[in-house]
Amino acid sequence: MNYQETLSYLYNQLPMFTRVGTSAFKKDLTNTIALCAKLYNPQHKFKSIHVGGTNGKGSTSHMLAAVLQTAGYKTGLYTSPHLKDFRERIRINGEMIGEQEVVDFVTQHKTDFETIEPSFFEMTVALAFDAFARHQVDIAIVEVGLGGRLDSTNIITPLLSVITNIGWDHMNMLGNTLPLIAGEKAGIIKPGVPVIIGEYQPEVAEVFMTTASERGAPMVFASKQWELTSSKLQTERNTSPDSLLDIRVMSTSENLTLSSYQLQLDLTGTYQLKNVKTVLSAVDELRNQGWTITDEQFATALKQVKTLTGLQGRWQILSTSPLTICDTGHNSDGIQEVLKNISGIPYQHLHFVLGMVNDKDISKVLSLLPPINATYYFCKPDLPRGLDAEMLQQQALAFALHGNMYATVPMALKAAQQQAGPNDLVFAGGSTFVVAEIV
Repeated sequence: MNYQETLSYLYNQLPMFTRVGTSAFKKDLTNTIALCAKLYNPQHKFKSIHVGGTNGKGSTSHMLAAVLQTAGYKTGLYTSPHLKDFRERIRINGEMIGEQEVVDFVTQHKTDFETIEPSFFEMTVALAFDAFARHQVDIAIVEVGLGGRLDSTNIITPLLSVITNIGWDHMNMLGNTLPLIAGEKAGIIKPGVPVIIGEYQPEVAEVFMTTASERGAPMVFASKQWELTSSKLQTERNTSPDSLLDIRVMSTSENLTLSSYQLQLDLTGTYQLKNVKTVLSAVDELRNQGWTITDEQFATALKQVKTLTGLQGRWQILSTSPLTICDTGHNSDGIQEVLKNISGIPYQHLHFVLGMVNDKDISKVLSLLPPINATYYFCKPDLPRGLDAEMLQQQALAFALHGNMYATVPMALKAAQQQAGPNDLVFAGGSTFVVAEIV
């Protein structure tokens, strides 16, 4: 098989959560363990950082990878889902692994797939770990796919565990209360391995403190270690894709290796301030473990995360005429952060291109969206899980959200841009898969 034939085989033969949803989620680690055993357990052959959480884990993972790359370490990065190319999931020093590597891996282990019957995600994790071991990375940043305790990535023993925050998402699989969801996320905390919790959230803090204590894992809340303020960037209409978010960092503890200075970040959504705190605490812990990362390297990396790692879709400016922005925020917490950024931009009218998937509680998201001074362009992401545009439009009407439906995401975006005035704002989101079709 060539590369495209290999991808077709994977998409068609292996259950894929991003396409079909819950039916592809395996609630144990048996397949991953069996598959990695066939590969001589590559997960034991490289150092790693494990990153979980509800929102921000992708941005945090990319920032950490950029920092370690800039510090001179050969850095693997595993994230999901991908936007355009399957190989976005597996990068080494920012470069996607080669197409031939994917072909060779699948060809060599096709019989194992048929015996073990892994999901698409389980196979991808095994491929990533195999690639990181073969390329002899100094360290790999490994993003959790879903949850934590039963996620396929949870067979690693990292140098550091990171959990960004807890929010409402995947409740049908992780639990219908925040403490239950936190319990699943806390499943990545390993005995004796330091853990950083990005946000102190009173309703779930005890879950993490108890788990960390039981496992002898030193733990800190990053939000309590740093004070950050941003610039006026988010209130300007003349922002460009090359804009930087100015950040003032102040540590709240004398025990930290980083203290007080100015930073610039090329990820300009103001919600990144939360993620930067998490990254700061992670870098501080890595320094304590003997990793050499200078203040200058840290600052240099944050200015070019997108260039160094290929990250897309986080408060990304697609056009300045009309001003068009997209973001992958898709659950209630993510949408609230998106709306904070939208409210900071002066505009006459908002044109909102909206698509969602069919296995989420979308009423929470719809209840947050502005009904006044906004027109909606309802569309269905191009995957089986995509929510039918007519159904989305009907549910949105209950929240006084009005607009037409469109056959595809690109058609919806084109209509929004054509109808937008020079001082209007076009935003596209509601699902990672909406963003995937337009970046």
